[in-house]
Amino acid sequence: MNANATQFLTLVRREILRFVRRPYNTFLPPIITNALYFSVFGVILGSRIGEIAGVSYLQFVLPGLVVLGAISDSFENASFTIFHGRWNDYIQAVLTSPMSNRSMVAAYVSASALRGVVTSLLIVGVGLIFTSVPVANPVYLVSFLLVITTLFGGLGVIGGLWASDFDYLTVMNQFILRPLVFFGAVFYSLEVLPAFWRNVSLLNPMVYMVNGVRYGMIGVTEIDPNTSLAVLTGTTVVVLSIDYVLFKRGYGLAE
Repeated sequence: MNANATQFLTLVRREILRFVRRPYNTFLPPIITNALYFSVFGVILGSRIGEIAGVSYLQFVLPGLVVLGAISDSFENASFTIFHGRWNDYIQAVLTSPMSNRSMVAAYVSASALRGVVTSLLIVGVGLIFTSVPVANPVYLVSFLLVITTLFGGLGVIGGLWASDFDYLTVMNQFILRPLVFFGAVFYSLEVLPAFWRNVSLLNPMVYMVNGVRYGMIGVTEIDPNTSLAVLTGTTVVVLSIDYVLFKRGYGLAE
């Protein structure tokens, strides 16, 4: 194993241990939150709504909740670790190491994407308590989850570099990302919307992510999954390139 690989794996391991060692802060909240979502929207409201697109309402909303948890945790992990490292100056230990900027970005994003994937699996586990969880198109499901978590891990790096206070991280996650997901056809089908609002909803990128994961899980989608996956993959490449450029220029890393 060459030096670059060793350095990369060492940083990835450190970042993974950072969230694995604190499960009450990292994994317990999404478990409790989604248990409440399933109880209220799936059991109580779902029995009144019935089926949507040929599946139970709980199975219909499950993919959206998986997306919500995956992007929130992957974004939060990257943004927090970058900002906290800046705030306490320990990120300088990484910056002064012989690691390349590309390896640094890859390590932070990889660990954050892994946390997002683990969170999505935990949400599926909670969902199994309330309903069966089909996997109609596993290749699409895995592909969308990997792309989505990598994308938001990359966006989290940008957020962590840009933020000048912990409040900035809260604002980005709670007041920008989550509302976009909630209006991303998580709890409803686009078909129930008037034509105008349906077209407006198509401007929300979360719609494509939710429908992509929904297609992977239950085989139902209102948007072509191949187009969605291609656009999301291209966007991820652009975001990771921006991460690399920001690290190379030292944006937010040096006072």
